[in-house]
Amino acid sequence: MWVGCDIAPSMLEVAAERGIEGDLMQHDMGHGLPFKAGTFDGVVSVSALQWLCNADKSGHVPQRRLSTFFTSLYSCLSRGARAIFQFYPENPAQMQMITLYAMKAGFTGGIVVDYPNSTRAKKTFLCLFAGVVGTLPQAKLEGGGGGGGGGKKQSASFTEGNREKRRGGDRKKHHKGSKEWILQKKERRRRQAGARTHGETVRADTKFTGRKRKPRF
Repeated sequence: MWVGCDIAPSMLEVAAERGIEGDLMQHDMGHGLPFKAGTFDGVVSVSALQWLCNADKSGHVPQRRLSTFFTSLYSCLSRGARAIFQFYPENPAQMQMITLYAMKAGFTGGIVVDYPNSTRAKKTFLCLFAGVVGTLPQAKLEGGGGGGGGGKKQSASFTEGNREKRRGGDRKKHHKGSKEWILQKKERRRRQAGARTHGETVRADTKFTGRKRKPRF
């Protein structure tokens, strides 16, 4: 059993005319997927994901739409399910933004590029795993097989480990105004000052750093 959705009524009409066996719904996936948790065992999408990066209306914020979509997608997938998106990113920055919000939603997986050296046959896939660390499929290369390909890397994966690295690694977030927060901020200012020719002076750390003043003067 499966459900198909599209933002364009004309595309849904084409599907209905072909007599497909499944449910259809008109829906903007930038508003999130309206299904209960753990509904689906898999998701397949062709040439739709890149449209979430566009601001077609005044209220469209690509980052917010991507976050809403991937968060709802992760929720409605069963643990261990896969989601495969074939899409056409305009540039590396757009691809990075898409993978970033997929990672923030909790997915592992990565990017696989088929026929990377071809201008016409090249296809980019975002392969996601919900709740598990899966193995990315092998990319298709020119001339058949998976060995050659001009020496370029055909896939890039992200896992729980490097998701934490992007968030700052082992650096902990401290409560604003606490002693740890003040020391962390001063250390960052010292590094910034050292990187500049005319650095500013940061006061030295003492036993009074971050100490709360008594209410009386």
